[in-house]
Amino acid sequence: MSQPSLAYVSQGKLHLHGDADRTIESAFGRSLRERAAQIHNRHAWKTAGRGAQFMRGMLWPETGGDPSEFRILITSVSRGREPGELLYSLETDAISGLFLVDATGFEQRLFHTADYRVRHIALSPSGDTLAVSVLHSNMTANLGVMNGDGSDFREISEGDSLDLAPRWVPGGKYLVFQTAGLGRDAAGRFSGYGPFAVQQLDLDSGDLATLAEDADSDLLGPQLTPSGDLYYIRRPYAGKRKPVNPLTIMKDTLLFPFRMSYAIFQFFNFFSMRYTGKPLATARGAVGRTPDLKQMMIWGNLVDVDQARRENSGEADAPSLVPSSWQLVRQSAAGKDVVAKGVLSFDLGPDGSVVCSNGSAVHRIQPDGKRERLLVGNMIEQVAWL
Repeated sequence: MSQPSLAYVSQGKLHLHGDADRTIESAFGRSLRERAAQIHNRHAWKTAGRGAQFMRGMLWPETGGDPSEFRILITSVSRGREPGELLYSLETDAISGLFLVDATGFEQRLFHTADYRVRHIALSPSGDTLAVSVLHSNMTANLGVMNGDGSDFREISEGDSLDLAPRWVPGGKYLVFQTAGLGRDAAGRFSGYGPFAVQQLDLDSGDLATLAEDADSDLLGPQLTPSGDLYYIRRPYAGKRKPVNPLTIMKDTLLFPFRMSYAIFQFFNFFSMRYTGKPLATARGAVGRTPDLKQMMIWGNLVDVDQARRENSGEADAPSLVPSSWQLVRQSAAGKDVVAKGVLSFDLGPDGSVVCSNGSAVHRIQPDGKRERLLVGNMIEQVAWL
């Protein structure tokens, strides 16, 4: 069997692209869904006939624990140590874990927990250490590392911040990552976060160095090349305050009660989607169907896919899901230059090329600047060279 050259995550599924494209299904995830189906069948009497009349509204939820609604999502992917190996993170509503699949398709569970969410997996150059993002229920996120076999897990950053998307610097002594400080009110409640900057962590000393920051932009998914060039996605910072027109103040005052109710719901719905992948409310009659896939989470933003396709540019059969203001930037000693626009995810290849996605297609940009399209997909969340 030929080795794939590219992996990508789309709608919570892991796809491989090469001479023969295929989709990877987690054996662990399949076993969880089968177990959910067994439990559902065992308790089916509670949601049908007279049993349903007795149990509805009491101890058993109205959906009856339908296994078709059991959420299993692959959230990130990385190349493994050996040819043909893949590492990926997986989540359900209850647990999060890291898994390895070898060239034969055998899956090994490395790590799992119900205490937090583990995402953005990255393997060190030596292949003996994994770095991850650790998302906690209090809205903070730290960096974590563990041995390549999943043992000796520990968090290596702390504080009231979002530390995400660690990547190893060639040599294995440093990690680069994106970080943003959290804002809280006088009562300690979350009120927002600042723009993401790029920092570098020295794993030996614990020292931090800021490599890039912009008060008007979020800098996302940083990666460093062996020559020292820094790549990241730059997007406008949504939390920046704008000048207010007096007429706007009057309008906002009249609409305040309605907007406040809507804002409260959307606030909690945002974090429900961010940390569990499920909205707070579902439409009646949706039981037994898969979730609505017209929205997706992109770097913490909930994006309406249909609207994005209408508003953003791109090829006719692969419109961008993010605007052109989302730019892939290369920062070097000579300055900063924009490599591509409308970029949702990217990865650096060993030959100096870049693979990037606008959410609908994946392109390769060679060192000489030549661009070629590799594939067209649907709601591509992450791409990775293998």
